[in-house]
Amino acid sequence: MNASVVVPTRGRPEKLRRCLGALGGKHEVVVVDDGSAERERVASIAREAGAELLRLEGVGPAGARNAGVAAASGEIVSFTDDDCEAGEGWVEALTAPILAGKAESAAGRTVVAVDANASDRAWQAIADHLQRSAADPGSPSPGFAPTCNVACSRALLEAIPFDESFPTAAGEDRDWAARAASRGAAPVYVSAALVTHRPDLTTATFLRQQYRYGKGATRYRSAAHNRRLGSPSFYAGLLRAGFAAGPGPGVLVCAAQLAVIAGAFVERGRGAPRTGGYSK
Repeated sequence: MNASVVVPTRGRPEKLRRCLGALGGKHEVVVVDDGSAERERVASIAREAGAELLRLEGVGPAGARNAGVAAASGEIVSFTDDDCEAGEGWVEALTAPILAGKAESAAGRTVVAVDANASDRAWQAIADHLQRSAADPGSPSPGFAPTCNVACSRALLEAIPFDESFPTAAGEDRDWAARAASRGAAPVYVSAALVTHRPDLTTATFLRQQYRYGKGATRYRSAAHNRRLGSPSFYAGLLRAGFAAGPGPGVLVCAAQLAVIAGAFVERGRGAPRTGGYSK
């Protein structure tokens, strides 16, 4: 079974260059340019890396991933983001459980750079907590794993594509993971599959991201009747995870919860549409 890598990108050509360089050209790579202003620069970077280029016009990350899967030839498709750098042997480690017939999907370990700022470390604290608690009974995000470090069989992706009614990078990953988990296909964890994430968030961009996540969370919960908020212990654990990363990340994780609440409040006020256009 051959493996492909799909990399959605928009407006970050130099980060894309580093991402593709880390992949090393060992596998088929499909770069999905979802409306970058510097189209020719992105095309040149993809060409230099030997990657296939697919151009879209701002359909969002869910649509970009689906289009990348359709363009890829691999029976296993791995996903990473343009602001990420895969470690040595990432594809091989991540796809091993799928190749062995032990899983339909797998997720690796995602870390921020050693010199990451407080906002980036707050992001990691939140993502790690969600991923660690994904298998817990009553988890608000069953099966969750950051889609910058996930691999799936093509059969699973054809049965459960990403829901394109999620317009931005907010909630579409939680939705996909929850649907996969409901089929018994939640990603298995592969610690050896390492990806370094370099979001380079500022306090302002981090809080805007969390506000967007709050809006996405409302859409996520509207997509299925059994999706609930986390328990008090879940949120207490989230705050502990933030402060375990340092005082700065801890304060930011607290502030992030207010931003998430604000985003959810605005989305509910608008009447969040019921999603589920890809609910197979």
